[in-house]
Amino acid sequence: MHGMTQRYEALCAHYGMRPSRNNRGVAHENGSIEGPHGHLKRAIADALLLRGTVDFDDLVTYRGFIDEIVSRRNARNAKRIDSERVVLQELPDRRTSDYEEVIVRVTSSGGFTLRKVFYTVPSRLIGHRLRARLYDDHLDVFVGGTHLLTLPRGRPHPNGKYDQVVDYRHVIHSLRRKPMALLNLVYRDRLFPREGYRRTFDRLRERLPDKKACRIMVDLLALAHERGCEAELADQLTADLDAGRLPNSTGCALTSLLTPPTCRTSWCSSRHLPPTNASLVPPRPEVPHERGQHR
Repeated sequence: MHGMTQRYEALCAHYGMRPSRNNRGVAHENGSIEGPHGHLKRAIADALLLRGTVDFDDLVTYRGFIDEIVSRRNARNAKRIDSERVVLQELPDRRTSDYEEVIVRVTSSGGFTLRKVFYTVPSRLIGHRLRARLYDDHLDVFVGGTHLLTLPRGRPHPNGKYDQVVDYRHVIHSLRRKPMALLNLVYRDRLFPREGYRRTFDRLRERLPDKKACRIMVDLLALAHERGCEAELADQLTADLDAGRLPNSTGCALTSLLTPPTCRTSWCSSRHLPPTNASLVPPRPEVPHERGQHR
């Protein structure tokens, strides 16, 4: 609470505002804020009811929905807003900091926990201290003064349970060394980037021993990452599952995915295609030995 008070005082100082306090026990003094806020919440609830669903394709669509409601309500007060605008002072040259900065440490799990949400980061950062700037919808992560990556912000569950924000590309190299770790990952359901991958793992576990199912699934994720064909591979896996085919190296139609028109990297060349009984993951190119080095 003390940190929030300091941030509010800094906000007021930046914009030249003078904060005021309510008198204890005088409840109606909040009415000018709480009343309109309650009206807006009810307007949003009514609009969602008319819409017929509370599901949105993405955050941008939801924000557009809210902006439309707020704009309609603000239009009613346009004259009052214009009359106040002429007496407002000029804005500062820059915006105030609209983020909270927190220092986090990357654990051996390959991530860090912040506000009851676990975030994965590249495994090479294990043991390092990072600086995270916490915005409303994302995190900017820094090593020292260098920006490292941007992560979508997660929220804990309403019941207080922790949540996870997982990028399979951060942990795929560790999983390739220990594929069976996939079986008991706490954030396994969040690991799969698309529904096709989750369905594939469920089907593999139904038909194959856990060890083989984990190996194939990790190989598929590595294939998606290394060849840059995550969406195309998901579509192919879904088609195979719908046709009753298991995604393994001998019985599925994945070879059609490994042709140049589908993938977007130089790996996708016919001379790199594995034989039908080979691993799904392409072999790494050999590194020539320098003179004087021994094999």
